[in-house]
Amino acid sequence: MPPATSSPVLRRRRDEGDTETIPRATPTDPRITWRDAFRAVRAETERRAAPLSAEDQVVQSMPDASPTKWHRAHTAWFFEQFLLRPHLAGYRVFDERFAYLFNSYYVAAGPRHARPKRGLVTRPDCEQVAAFRAHVDEGIERLLAGADDAQLAEVARILEIGIHHEQQHQELLLTDILHAFAQNPVAPGYDADWRPPPASSSSGEFVALPSGIHGIGFEGEGYCFDNERPAHRVLLQPACIGRGLVTNARWLEFMAEGGYATPSLWLSDGWATVEAEGWNAPGYWRKRDGAWYSLTLGGLRPVDPDAAVAHVSYYEADAFARWAGKHLPTEAEWEVAARANLLDDAFGIVWQWTRSAYLPYPGYRAADGALGEYNGKFMINQMVLRGSSHATPAGHARASYRNFFYPSARWQFSGLRLLDYVG
Repeated sequence: MPPATSSPVLRRRRDEGDTETIPRATPTDPRITWRDAFRAVRAETERRAAPLSAEDQVVQSMPDASPTKWHRAHTAWFFEQFLLRPHLAGYRVFDERFAYLFNSYYVAAGPRHARPKRGLVTRPDCEQVAAFRAHVDEGIERLLAGADDAQLAEVARILEIGIHHEQQHQELLLTDILHAFAQNPVAPGYDADWRPPPASSSSGEFVALPSGIHGIGFEGEGYCFDNERPAHRVLLQPACIGRGLVTNARWLEFMAEGGYATPSLWLSDGWATVEAEGWNAPGYWRKRDGAWYSLTLGGLRPVDPDAAVAHVSYYEADAFARWAGKHLPTEAEWEVAARANLLDDAFGIVWQWTRSAYLPYPGYRAADGALGEYNGKFMINQMVLRGSSHATPAGHARASYRNFFYPSARWQFSGLRLLDYVG
């Protein structure tokens, strides 16, 4: 399939709805396979950071976002903390102070700098962070080269988590810098060559969703996060799901009919947020001379009516669905439809809000230790999104992937598709 964007910085595939793991199976020594996978992911982080100046990389525009420099350092700290310290004999920590600066939320790993103050950490500078990453990279390669068969299994298990963890931060790197640029009066662009991925023309089409008992969740070979397990069965009612994503054209109709000014369309918390934040359009939309523009990774551009709407919160998605006389799908309905290949643009355009609260699957247990804090402790007060966006790294999406954010969040590339119950 064609790449999601013509930009050399963001070039990626759109066919990532499978359960492909990293690394792909090859007949070579697994130590080399893991080394190459590690190198590729580390290089992608630096490729995404490359267009940004040192000033760009230190800015933090809100507590929920982090500076690019912090993302680069935190992902290095993750490998140092969970792989190199416990598994590489004689490993020399790059800087003992970095554990405090670049730990995120792993309480078991020790104290950490307050999240809302990450943008105040001007030192270490970008060059020191680059040196930290190089030091960790060299350590990981030594660890892999020297691991015997017994040690390699445990090293590979944690390395794979770290690789996918870094891919999550690659996506956050882009969403966070876009939010920062949106606060800048001159509306800078991250990459002048960026173009939004084209959405399909099926936004008004609905397709029957198979009702009855279905399995969801991850099972089989390949990688998944712990929140995608255990696989289990769900009962679906008869329904039809939108084949395509909701477009900007439809959202403009919602706005024209007073969608942001009609309290009856909104959940109570959502309406309170609309009033408090003064929302009257999706995030990053600005009206100029009677026309709507949106700040994108390519800079300020006219809103494309045929593109999928992005940067809307759960509250907005829910209100739009009510205005349209439809519903948001549950995450189970979305996953069953995706596995049955019923959805256009399920992956690689925008994440799609579901009306499912982010909760543990039946029988879920978080892992022991600090890595057990990765997902489980966040299973409250958040909503699930499914699919992936054009900022999601290649190979990181699958039908069972569960993304999650607070219902007011809209700095992600988040959109929606609709569902209608039958009968």
